[in-house]
Amino acid sequence: MDSSVPIRATVTISILTVYGLYFLRILYDAYNLRMKAINEYGPIIHEFDPYFNFRATEYLYENGWRKFVTWFDYKVWYPLGRPVGTTIYPGMQITAVAIKNFILRDWSLNDICCYMPAWFGVIATIFTGLLAYECSIGAVDEDGDGFKSILEILPIFRQMYSVLIIPCLRQIIIISKHVFGTDFGFGKGASTIPHHSFTEFSSPAIECGLMTAAIMSVIPAHTMRSVGGAYDNESIAMTAMTMTFYLWTRSLRNNNSPSSATVWGCLAGLAHFYMAAVWGGYVFVINMVGIHAGALVLFGRYSTKLYRAYTAFYAIGTFFATQVPVVGLTPIKSLEQLGPLAVFIGYQVLEVVEWQRRKRNFSGWKAWKFRISWYLSVALIVLAGASYLSSIGYFGPISSRVRGLFVKHTKTGNPLVDSVAEHQPASSEAYFQYLDVVCYIAPLGFALVAFKFFQDSSSFLLVYGLASYFFSHKMVRLILLMSPISSCLAGIVLGRAIGWSLYNILGFSPSILNDLFNNAIVESNKEVPKIKKNGKGKKNHPTEPETESHHKVNYLKFFLSKGLVLALVIFSLKLSAPYVNAYYEKADVLAKGMSHPTIVFKGQLQNGEEVLVDDYRDAYFWIKRNTPEDARVMAWWDYGYQITAMGNRTTIADGNTWNHEHIALLGRAFTSSEKEGHRIARHLADYILVWAGGGGDDLAKSPHLARIANSVYRHMCPGDPTCSRFGASRDGGGSKMMRESLVFHLVGNRMHEGVEVDPNRFREVYRTKFGKVRIYKIMSVSKESKQWVADPKNRKCDAPGSWFCPGQYPPGLKKILAEKRDFTQLEDFNKKRDDSEYQKQYFEHLNDKAKRDHIRMQSDNPTHKSEDNEKPKAKAWKPSREVHPEEIEKLNSHWENTATTTLMWEMISKGDVKDLLKYLTDSPDLAFVRSSDGRGPMWWAYESGNEKIVRILKKVGVREDLADANGLTPKTLAKKKSEL
Repeated sequence: MDSSVPIRATVTISILTVYGLYFLRILYDAYNLRMKAINEYGPIIHEFDPYFNFRATEYLYENGWRKFVTWFDYKVWYPLGRPVGTTIYPGMQITAVAIKNFILRDWSLNDICCYMPAWFGVIATIFTGLLAYECSIGAVDEDGDGFKSILEILPIFRQMYSVLIIPCLRQIIIISKHVFGTDFGFGKGASTIPHHSFTEFSSPAIECGLMTAAIMSVIPAHTMRSVGGAYDNESIAMTAMTMTFYLWTRSLRNNNSPSSATVWGCLAGLAHFYMAAVWGGYVFVINMVGIHAGALVLFGRYSTKLYRAYTAFYAIGTFFATQVPVVGLTPIKSLEQLGPLAVFIGYQVLEVVEWQRRKRNFSGWKAWKFRISWYLSVALIVLAGASYLSSIGYFGPISSRVRGLFVKHTKTGNPLVDSVAEHQPASSEAYFQYLDVVCYIAPLGFALVAFKFFQDSSSFLLVYGLASYFFSHKMVRLILLMSPISSCLAGIVLGRAIGWSLYNILGFSPSILNDLFNNAIVESNKEVPKIKKNGKGKKNHPTEPETESHHKVNYLKFFLSKGLVLALVIFSLKLSAPYVNAYYEKADVLAKGMSHPTIVFKGQLQNGEEVLVDDYRDAYFWIKRNTPEDARVMAWWDYGYQITAMGNRTTIADGNTWNHEHIALLGRAFTSSEKEGHRIARHLADYILVWAGGGGDDLAKSPHLARIANSVYRHMCPGDPTCSRFGASRDGGGSKMMRESLVFHLVGNRMHEGVEVDPNRFREVYRTKFGKVRIYKIMSVSKESKQWVADPKNRKCDAPGSWFCPGQYPPGLKKILAEKRDFTQLEDFNKKRDDSEYQKQYFEHLNDKAKRDHIRMQSDNPTHKSEDNEKPKAKAWKPSREVHPEEIEKLNSHWENTATTTLMWEMISKGDVKDLLKYLTDSPDLAFVRSSDGRGPMWWAYESGNEKIVRILKKVGVREDLADANGLTPKTLAKKKSEL
């Protein structure tokens, strides 16, 4: 036995022990980072959607699956109601109840739901590390480690690669061996995995997985959806997605047998089933796997192993996914999911054709002729079938959110979807904010995988990387999808760098199975004397032993190569240490900012005393304690989930946003005149709740409300799809239409001069401590409408005795509803009515600010014909009120990405001074808002170099000495940017 084997085994075990301890530290950091909110505020559920998820979890726990799946909830979307069990992805609720019933029986359901995002954030970290590990494992073969360059596979570049690139690389390696006595692990078959008998648990695959997990554990793009209390689908879905991707790539491992590939493919299919039960993003997952499977065929990598893996994955995954009520048959009907189905059918055709070809012993041109005839026949059959199914309306349309990812503009054409800040396109600043330095390292990993370490499994990272970047660029919310792939690609760069360093310093790559089982690896600088045969077939004697001078030269080369590697390692560590520390510090600061539950936050009074601002929960609990159990509460749809979950009262709409026309009716009530709004509200609700107090209150959101209302009730803003006449006026206050609206009166009641609600229509019954929420009782409520809706006879069941019985609008709203025009989106091609003219005008107005300003001006001053006729004297601008220090402290302490921060950033980055002045005149508090990275208007003004906006913000009272998450003040940020 080689005496170096025990030493090698000892070194390997020591290194892997260090890795194991570091991995435990990674998991601890991942968990601790996500527990900041719970540690500071306790187990409180955050945001809006999580409250619905919690309420649904409670219902499932108390009533069981059968009642849950037939649950028609009449407390929401009054008077229509909503079939909850068949319209949500129940995987998260089932998981929480399973944990409660079988694991943590003594925990409250609330606590389990609060902790789950942190738990699953850690699990997602593990599976992301496994994904990178799997894609970094080579194969055992005689010629190398199983990796190739994509240039070797693509026909266009294959010849160039073999004629130009390979010879150059060989010459470099020869020179390296001659000068240093080693190829540093870059030679063919001498990469950082040199001929292991076992590929598992070997370097550098372990390092790649470890570094990936280290990045994923704290990367802000993932943290933002997995902090404790954020009980939302994405927090669980990231685990399901990374698990599916890992199992899929595991099924493609090079040394897999067809039966092994089938087993792993089945497991991947089950993971996809869980993904489909958890989040609508399962469409992305199935498409990623389908595209990858199709790409492998184009790359010439088709094999029985690949066929078995994808067939098992698609068959198992799709069969079980269709059992999820909300999914149903969409995998075989929706245009968004037909791609993977086409790949599945193509695989069956490929396998049958190849089986018949082998059976008939066809080869050469005869084989290709046989294949082409089969492919054309099947293609014609599929095309005919698809044409027929399309003609009868079998295929479902593409959703507006998905459609918005492919159109050239930044909007979808649906004002409801466009009103959500998360649906806006991502900027370069957003990538750096959520990925930090990883967004610069990941492209290097992409190139490394493509040009050096390309194989069946690792090629998935290329497909995933391109797709996730494309979609995240279109919608900032989808930067979440970038977190696993960015971590993988960056982790592969760092992992292979560490593996390369170990190989060149130790002389071997640690491999626990090989080293412990004494499968010795030939050291990088040790050559076994070769016995060659002469021309007559006789063996020549081994080469003569080296002389003493040769030994000296070899020793010199040995120390030179090791010294060079050590120097490079030390230099790299010294160079990268500040970036690593900055990355973890920023991740920690951002995690703290993301962990603030928006429903409760801390602020400071004028005297410096820290207070807990709990206005929102206070309002909901007041409703629960002080209103009848059958009370109906009207509020904008954002707050519906929280009102129902905490106030336990009936709401008009919520974040499900399934019925565009119903939300438009709600928008019409808020943005119409006080009299018109009351005419609608008295038939639908007993109370009205509004968010006030500046910032992102209902007045700031109201232009979106008007736009949505006008998409159905076109008379509100005739000829103006964007409802430009509803908004800030040229003098900085509200436009005429806004000042007359119900929402303006409810928010500004006795707060703005001359603004007061009609006490005969609305009476204020509660205002929270800090004025963030105001509740009004609706006077002269229609008892007839309320009784009519409550009567089960007035519900429309889909069948006698069925549980599916939606409610109907009361007759009192018949005249109002007669004025609506059902909204038709661009993708609703199965509908006969064409609404393309409205869509055309919508985009024209969005892109033409001058036209919007003209319409707003004309609505406020109909007699005004031209700005040139009269030029009033300019007077010094000033805001309508002074923002109190107490309010400024609250705004500065609350970091969050909202529609308000998005609006302010857009105006400042575009240099839109006029609009900025309009907003700041009436709402100067907007100048103090902060996004999740700690930056706000002053940072953006300095960043864009707009001195005029800087002066405006100073006039409002915005300071220049505050620091963002990275410790940068506005001035230092501008200076740093100018230096770059």
